[in-house]
Amino acid sequence: MTASARPGPPRATLRRRLGVLLGVAAAVLGAVLVLTGYVAARSSQAQELVTQTYFDAVTRADAAYIRLVDAETAVRGYALTGDDVTLEPYHRSREQEDSITDVAQRVERTSQDEVLVASARAARDAADRWYDEFAEPTIAAVAAGGPTAVDPAAIETGRVLFDETRTAVEVYNAELRANRLEAVAAVEQWQRLTALIIAGLVVAALAVGTTLWVVLRRWVLAPVDELAAASRAVSSGDLSHVVRVDGPGEIEQLAADVEAMRVGLVTQLAALEESRREIADAHDRLTEQAEELRRSNRDLEQFAYVASHDLQEPLRKVASFTQLLKKRYGGQLDERADQYIDFAVDGAKRMQRLIQDLLGFSRVGRVGGEVVDVDVAQALDRAVDQLSERVEETGAVVTHGGLPVVRGEEPLLVQLLQNLVGNAVKFRHPDRVPHVHVSATRVEDSWEFECRDNGIGIDPQYAERVFVIFQRLHAKDLYEGTGIGLALCKKIVEFHGGRIWIPETAGDGTSIRWTLPAAEDDAPHAGVEGQA
Repeated sequence: MTASARPGPPRATLRRRLGVLLGVAAAVLGAVLVLTGYVAARSSQAQELVTQTYFDAVTRADAAYIRLVDAETAVRGYALTGDDVTLEPYHRSREQEDSITDVAQRVERTSQDEVLVASARAARDAADRWYDEFAEPTIAAVAAGGPTAVDPAAIETGRVLFDETRTAVEVYNAELRANRLEAVAAVEQWQRLTALIIAGLVVAALAVGTTLWVVLRRWVLAPVDELAAASRAVSSGDLSHVVRVDGPGEIEQLAADVEAMRVGLVTQLAALEESRREIADAHDRLTEQAEELRRSNRDLEQFAYVASHDLQEPLRKVASFTQLLKKRYGGQLDERADQYIDFAVDGAKRMQRLIQDLLGFSRVGRVGGEVVDVDVAQALDRAVDQLSERVEETGAVVTHGGLPVVRGEEPLLVQLLQNLVGNAVKFRHPDRVPHVHVSATRVEDSWEFECRDNGIGIDPQYAERVFVIFQRLHAKDLYEGTGIGLALCKKIVEFHGGRIWIPETAGDGTSIRWTLPAAEDDAPHAGVEGQA
């Protein structure tokens, strides 16, 4: 039966009645919702005051108090021993932002409670008195004259000042917690009021819902049920099911929209199926290209190895005969001929070093070695031993902190450390004795190593370029080398599953950091400190 043939009110009457009914319901519910929103906003403000403002204030105050106690202990220890190490807690408390003075000043700026502001000001003044009248003078006196420069009377005065400070801070903390308890009580009051209003909203919603059910059941629910059945048929997979409903104009329009959506879904599914086929084809092509790229990389590595290996013998002959030429005829020709012979010998030697470095570079990751537990401290000792002639010549000092045991190929890790320490000694500062320090820190599931020196440093703009093969930052007549060292280090680290980089370095020298995966059973403490 079509809508025009069905008995009952015309279409316009349905709309008018629904408009009036929904308008009244909206007015009632709107009033209740506005009241609910107001109460909820006030409750949220009160809760924010408790959970954020007062919580942050209490947390900062407690932390500042702990740092103040640590600072007092540090000053007393310094007055007794004169050891600068004991002052570290004091300096940290002065450098951090959330000191008693900072916390108190923040409260003075933000709080409207005069009692709380007064207690915060008293705590701040007491802390400033202790710092100004005891801590700073005592530190200055001990720094100038040693522990004997501070007499027991001064220590007692400091204790009295700190007791006053502690009392003032405790009063401030107690006042802060009391204000928080008042705020908690206000939150509970607003929450109770919110619950009452929500209950009223539920009652109003039930009344409106019942009225709507009675009015709409005859004119709307039956067509909607028919539309729902048709929609379920489509959603269950029968996309060929045509959605058509007889009923009021609004429901018919809704059915038409659902039918349009069904047609759109059919079209989109067809397009998605086509896209899926295209994606599968693209994936197959990418897989083929990746395999081709792997084959190409293997061919390039093999080429580099063979080329460098085959060049060794003829270059060795060139170097040997050039040296024989220099030995036999050196001094018998003119000065320019001797210079040309020197150039040839030097070029042959550099070419040999370059080929040897290139051969080593190509072997990393291609010639598989045994993966074992490697004590990094022992590997560092081996690396320094291989550099012993250069270390003794320059007077370099190589030290290390606690170093772990990692899984890897020991010769490669020794070569990594040898290159890094060798670079640090090579690029030393002319006015300083070279000092190289290697350390390690556990970072999540990896060990982060650092090789720090006091040499000439590296400009930050070249921090990435130095790891590219054959890249040099200095002329070859200033510093020898082939430009492969750091590139080889990068390849070794990446072969072991880590990464290497140069961070921004404060002060003189260069810091190079790299990571290596940590074994699952690694102990939390790694090695002992020492000198390599």
